[in-house]
Amino acid sequence: MTTEVTIGLDLGTSGLKGVALTAAGELVAQASRSYPLLTPRPGWTEQRPQDWAQALTGVLQDLMQKLNLANAVPLALGLSGQMHGAVFLDQHGEALRPAPLWNDQRTAEAVGEIERAIPRADLIARTGNRAVTGFQLPKLLWLRQAEPEVFARTAQVLLPKDYLGFLLTGQFRTEPSDASGVGALNLAAKTWDQDVLYALNLPPGLFPEVINSWDVVGTLVPEMAHLTGLPLNLPVVAGGGDNAAAGIALGLTASRPAVGSVSLGTSGVLFVPLVGPTPDPEGRVHLFAHADGSYHLLGVTLACAGALQWLRDKLAPEASFQTLLTEAAGVPDGADGVTFLPYLSGERSPHMNPDLRGAWTGLSLAHGRPEMVRALLEGTACALSDTYQVMRPLSAVTSLLATGGGAKNDLWLGLASGALGLPVTHTAHEPGAAEGAALLALPAAGLVPSIRAVLEGIQPEGETVVPLSMQRAQAQHHQQFRLLYGEQRAETGVMTGV
Repeated sequence: MTTEVTIGLDLGTSGLKGVALTAAGELVAQASRSYPLLTPRPGWTEQRPQDWAQALTGVLQDLMQKLNLANAVPLALGLSGQMHGAVFLDQHGEALRPAPLWNDQRTAEAVGEIERAIPRADLIARTGNRAVTGFQLPKLLWLRQAEPEVFARTAQVLLPKDYLGFLLTGQFRTEPSDASGVGALNLAAKTWDQDVLYALNLPPGLFPEVINSWDVVGTLVPEMAHLTGLPLNLPVVAGGGDNAAAGIALGLTASRPAVGSVSLGTSGVLFVPLVGPTPDPEGRVHLFAHADGSYHLLGVTLACAGALQWLRDKLAPEASFQTLLTEAAGVPDGADGVTFLPYLSGERSPHMNPDLRGAWTGLSLAHGRPEMVRALLEGTACALSDTYQVMRPLSAVTSLLATGGGAKNDLWLGLASGALGLPVTHTAHEPGAAEGAALLALPAAGLVPSIRAVLEGIQPEGETVVPLSMQRAQAQHHQQFRLLYGEQRAETGVMTGV
């Protein structure tokens, strides 16, 4: 008997992952391909769209081989991927240069240009966000200033996952959850804000049409069907940005506003569902559209598990991550007076300052690697807590589901729970953005009636981690931040003066 499935793709920073799921969420097949990260200058991060295209073909070929062996047939394909990147295409659909990514920091001058053209309060009211260096809109302004010949040839700018959609279908389309990370989407209307684009002298035609996350972008073109073995005219669904798609896979929705998520991945992410578009008036956390048709707040600290990866690679390449975490577990709250500020790539929430930098303080001859690692774990948890203090009055969240590589460690997750003051559950099964993309494709495949039906069927289960004391660590964190960067705002606990 033939098994009917949908395919989900997640175009991550380190690689492309593809999965095939049944309507019940059973994993039938998976495949992945990696590609390089380019860092041509300090603060610049890029990837070649051509590498993404090659990975796309390879992943889909692998999936189809496995599906044929399993006697499974794909009925639709959904997309997800890293947000904020910019793929600049000419009139023939050819990529003009490598794509700057979400953590690229070259656009500080472009952010200033946006804020001079549009008052910050007005921009937040319209788009849910202030101008941010990592967003796509400043990248476009940077291109106009730094590479005017390339800008003059640019006919379309796409987000990374939407570039995959173009390769698969030949259509230029996006959806609100990813588009709201561009910096020019009117969140209430879920269309490009003409006044914002006019103020920046950008033609609306540069941006793709916005459709619902569960809508069909187009059907598979013959060339891709021939290359991959996928069925001709397979529906390709718009999907969602990686955080929104992962939220769908966890069942996070505005109909259950008390449940959010915390991700201890390369970056640390807090995801909180909202019914309506209610931004932080100062834009210290992101407000994005959600892939279920509602909205969500997103708080992002740029260096979380990525900070531990950096420490291991630079300072302890001979040690395993488990060794480092075991050593840190023997150090008490406050890391014996050692503090780590985790701003290795600047910071997003709540500081929105690309110039912040990381630091260990309080080191003495008595300290060693265990205290430094413990301080790093505590510092990342404190950064998430600073973000949550902004989100708390705007949301109804009372518990969090945990995702990301760091969430597999009870020590790190317990520190995060203690810092946030919220119960955190480590789910037995940790679905990701690729699974969410496959779920978003279920209605188009005719396997479920609606995206609401998809979400109602997801009930994550797992164990709630024991929260660990962070009282001393948080006091040290705030004190050291004040000394280096400014004063603490009494009413929120969030640092200002940066």
